[in-house]
Amino acid sequence: MKGYSTREVAKLLSMSEAAVRGYVRAGFLSPDRGPRREMRFSFQDLVFLRTAGGLAEAGLKPQRIRRALSRLRGRMPDGRPLTGVRLAVEGGRVVVEEGARRWQPESGQILFDFGLADLAKKAAPIVRRAFREAQHDGAALSAEDWYDWGCELERGSPGEAIDAYRRALALDAGHADAHVNLGRLLHESGDAEGGARHYEAALAARPDDGTAAYNLGVALEDLGRLPEARLAYLKATRLDPGNADAHFNAATLAEKLGRFAEALRHLREYRKLTRR
Repeated sequence: MKGYSTREVAKLLSMSEAAVRGYVRAGFLSPDRGPRREMRFSFQDLVFLRTAGGLAEAGLKPQRIRRALSRLRGRMPDGRPLTGVRLAVEGGRVVVEEGARRWQPESGQILFDFGLADLAKKAAPIVRRAFREAQHDGAALSAEDWYDWGCELERGSPGEAIDAYRRALALDAGHADAHVNLGRLLHESGDAEGGARHYEAALAARPDDGTAAYNLGVALEDLGRLPEARLAYLKATRLDPGNADAHFNAATLAEKLGRFAEALRHLREYRKLTRR
């Protein structure tokens, strides 16, 4: 997708087009440019603009808003859908929450939060329309193109996202990110077996992928394959020692399997990480 136009952004965020352009002029974000030099915004740009609007309404000065957005930009999940993320702004500091993880926890007088699923739902018709136009144009799409479309479509059309990821893998069977995302969508739809297959394929293509190892552990545990799930969690904790969820799941599973010293070790790591 080439991005959202200024008019679309203004409608999605319930602000004027002049306000959108004003935030760009003020340096809060730098959208891409289209063939006629028109501004084209990404979904993350929408997140930044919505956060900036909330901070401005809370009375923060532009300099503090820029600092908050800079921190947000550095902490947003890279290359992953944002619909499971929640944002809070506390005293001018951005807090990012994804599952059990919470980054930059601070306290302050100003507090507002919003989930991104509602924003993604509003944006979904624009994405689907652009996707169908691209298909109608008959342009030759690469594996990376199909993967990018999958990421965009996940927010409002997971069925079409699954098809896009499968098309990406038909062109590049070793596309690790497509395997991870397709595995997650299948797993979330109740197909843990299918999810596990794609997580394993992702690890075969990219052995150092901590996310794939963790997701594989969850899928195998759901399938009742506990010894294999334990090994996947152990691999996840080695590849990503800061993944508190992986340590917690490893501890729980080790206890079930009678590995009490191992369970205690991972529980200690989990507590260290969640006290930060």
